[in-house]
Amino acid sequence: MRQDQVEPDQRRSDRVCAGAGRAASGPVLFDAVLLDRDGTLIEDVPYNGDPEKVRPVPGAREGLDRLRAAGLRLAVVTNQSGLARGLFTETQMRAVHDRIERLLGRFDAWLVCPHDDGAGCGCRKPAPGLVHAAARELGTVPSRCVLVGDIGRDMTAALAAGAAGILVPTPVTRPQEVAAAPQVAADLSAAVAEILRRQAAVDPATYRRADVVRRTGRRRVGTVLVVRADSAGDVLVTGPGIRAVAAGAARVVLLCGPRGRAAAELLPGVDEIIEHRLPWIDPAPDPVEPADMTALTARLAAVGADEAVIFTSFHQSPLPLALLLRLAGVRRVSAVSDDYPGSLLDVRHRVPAGVPEPERALSLAAAAGHALPDHDAPALRLRPTGAPPPEVGAPGYVVLHPGSAAQARGCPPELAARIVHALTAAGHRVVVTGGPDERELTALVAGDVAVDLGGRTGLAGLAATVAGAGAVVVGNTGPAHLAAAHGVPVVSLFAPTVPFGQWGPWRVPTVRLGDAEAPCRDTRAARCPVPGHPCLSGVAPEQVLDALRLLGVSPVSRSTPPVGSPATGVPAVAGGGGSSR
Repeated sequence: MRQDQVEPDQRRSDRVCAGAGRAASGPVLFDAVLLDRDGTLIEDVPYNGDPEKVRPVPGAREGLDRLRAAGLRLAVVTNQSGLARGLFTETQMRAVHDRIERLLGRFDAWLVCPHDDGAGCGCRKPAPGLVHAAARELGTVPSRCVLVGDIGRDMTAALAAGAAGILVPTPVTRPQEVAAAPQVAADLSAAVAEILRRQAAVDPATYRRADVVRRTGRRRVGTVLVVRADSAGDVLVTGPGIRAVAAGAARVVLLCGPRGRAAAELLPGVDEIIEHRLPWIDPAPDPVEPADMTALTARLAAVGADEAVIFTSFHQSPLPLALLLRLAGVRRVSAVSDDYPGSLLDVRHRVPAGVPEPERALSLAAAAGHALPDHDAPALRLRPTGAPPPEVGAPGYVVLHPGSAAQARGCPPELAARIVHALTAAGHRVVVTGGPDERELTALVAGDVAVDLGGRTGLAGLAATVAGAGAVVVGNTGPAHLAAAHGVPVVSLFAPTVPFGQWGPWRVPTVRLGDAEAPCRDTRAARCPVPGHPCLSGVAPEQVLDALRLLGVSPVSRSTPPVGSPATGVPAVAGGGGSSR
């Protein structure tokens, strides 16, 4: 339900245009900020129909004005079941909203769900209908929106639409909602600061100083060596940063390890691949052999790189390789490093903990002077991968990928088998995927009701299979990022051994399932440290079905249109406090 309380040309935020105040030379992560009303913008007064009871939260006006000055469009997305219950009228609600705008300034759009939980509508959060509607109203898409709210319903709605989410807890916010949120801020002012920080972090203009030369395609550099020596998933999430480098380079050479080679071959912007195991990166490292390091240094010297950008995860050091690059004669080296690098780095970049890995990579590229071109939006992308195996049938099936190179992040086999049976019983066609060493696992999970592709595709074939799916059910492992690259919705069975906001599917509709407060939280364990795998073993197959409905994925087609009308029945899969929501 829209609130057309003033003329369209008066419903703009207090600024001239969408680009006002912004001189961005890099990719724009966000066009718009969506804000929950009660508990986020104003104090939560249950079922309030009285304008005199409106009290903005501290710092709200100043924070909103900062967003407006940065050119971001603003919308309110709010559940108001008091309308359905007859506790206040639409006229009274409009009066409350008029009062909010007098205190906080104009908003570009108001999106209101007037229904109660029992209506089964598609607009009441945690359904993503309001987020889809707000994005349309603001002339953008959900992946370029960030939603700020105070309860789990807000975060679920944001993620299910493919938007970013920032939780600002209040006394009614449940601990499990805080644990499951992609990002948490202490208050609205802190959320605003984080939005603007993330936006600025991927813009080379932020880093203008003597050792950073801005490159936007008007002057191309020669050869740039980029490095990501991790597993396939790590290489995939580095793709946006590598494309940013490629936009201003004549030639890009990627150094990767054997575990990431297949993913490296799928990345646009890479002209040549060097495969070499780095013992300070590998989880099961070989000894450091002088002859091997001498050979690697010679190979790096032969590249003739004008500069190098070393992409790493937050717990890895780039300095051993930076030393070899100096010995190889590379004149300019950039990397993220908390340790003092001495003269090993020309650009020593810092990134706060918990930043999404693709944004971490983009920010390092920006610090080195590289940005995605205007036509290339910040998103995961792959080279064309061809067609999936013919036995998967027409597009629209559900891919279930139960395994992972790290056992702690895989789905327990018995649970995966029960999920397959629940999906097929509900009418979904299911394809079970896995690597060559997972054939026994996929056979067990697929049984006689699903297509078993275990060990029958390489990574490119898996990517093609994922591209034809209506949704992917997967843990925190590579196929989740393949799905994000193809815009395929994800039901994320996410073990909390690492932060969801950092490693979850990026900018794609997602529903997170699993216990975010499990004892394995933030352990970075490769093998489950808790008997029974409790973070995922408690997931019920019915929750997966609910998640697919929330994502608009039906058994009869690839997907249904984005939910957002009272006629769309979408059951809630996440709760939250606040009596008027």
